[in-house]
Amino acid sequence: MRDDNGYGTGSVFLSFLLGGIVGAGVALLLAPQSGRETREKIRDYTEDIKDRVNSTVASGKDLFEEKKSVIKTAVEAGKEAYEREKERLSKS
Repeated sequence: MRDDNGYGTGSVFLSFLLGGIVGAGVALLLAPQSGRETREKIRDYTEDIKDRVNSTVASGKDLFEEKKSVIKTAVEAGKEAYEREKERLSKS
């Protein structure tokens, strides 16, 4: 779905998400704490993001495989129906 400016919902969401990540990173870097604490927070934060991304990718792969199977089944059913109809018409 596109709005009046030509930006899709996905690109707006991605921009919002990236802005949040950058903002969180800047907040961590500018927070009044020691360098060690900041590095640990950044490491923990990036590991959390990596885990979330991996989870999302895995879910996407599962969804893709599920939909691929459904489409394959539908295509096979269509081919079978076509062949049956072709046979029926050739006998007439």
